[in-house]
Amino acid sequence: MKVITVRDYNELSAKAGQLITDLIRSKPDCTLGLATGGTPLGTYQYLVERYRAGDITLKDVQTFNLDEYCELPRCHPQSYYRFMHDNLFQHVDLQAENMHIPCTEGGDPQSQCDSYNTLLNSTTVDLQLLGIGSNGHIGFCEPGTPFTRETFLTRLSDKTRQDNQRFFNSLEEVPTTAITMGIKNILQARSILLIASGRGKAECVAQMINGPITEQVPASALRQHPNVTVILDQDAAALL
Repeated sequence: MKVITVRDYNELSAKAGQLITDLIRSKPDCTLGLATGGTPLGTYQYLVERYRAGDITLKDVQTFNLDEYCELPRCHPQSYYRFMHDNLFQHVDLQAENMHIPCTEGGDPQSQCDSYNTLLNSTTVDLQLLGIGSNGHIGFCEPGTPFTRETFLTRLSDKTRQDNQRFFNSLEEVPTTAITMGIKNILQARSILLIASGRGKAECVAQMINGPITEQVPASALRQHPNVTVILDQDAAALL
């Protein structure tokens, strides 16, 4: 696990964005695993800027998102489908047929998990972008998730829902379930890039890097992968 500490969020976003830009340039038909939440916003803005400058094209790139809320239609402002379109997809030349996000509208949740898992197992993600939850979750794999788990329907922990309340009007509006890649899916990527910013992430980052490898800290599973880069700002690295 390679750990890089930078000064602040802007430098973190530029560093992560440059690593993804370098991959796209070297492999224009690469497959990216993408994350949502507040932390990747600056990274996606960097990619949009590189695209607008003519430095990269995403027309042959494929993307697979980590997760999606259940209980929200895709048109909802806080769905991850909308998040990705608003913050990245509609600003670049990524082709619609190459965008993959778990579908949680209609149908049986288990069959939706199975369909997404089949897609994931039919390709290899070149770079998986991750954030980390304050309880150590990656994707929506909450503490206690077996490392062998593949795409599944998960119940969000109280801590995760409280952390995500800032995106909603009230805690009651925050979904209670989601479809997420499993830890096994995440670890199948050729390379993994985890980014974390802010003092609120310092404890879970320290547990991920220096604590025991345990299902109670899902992100600690990343230490079993041979090619992981972690980029932290100074606040997130405060307890290392």
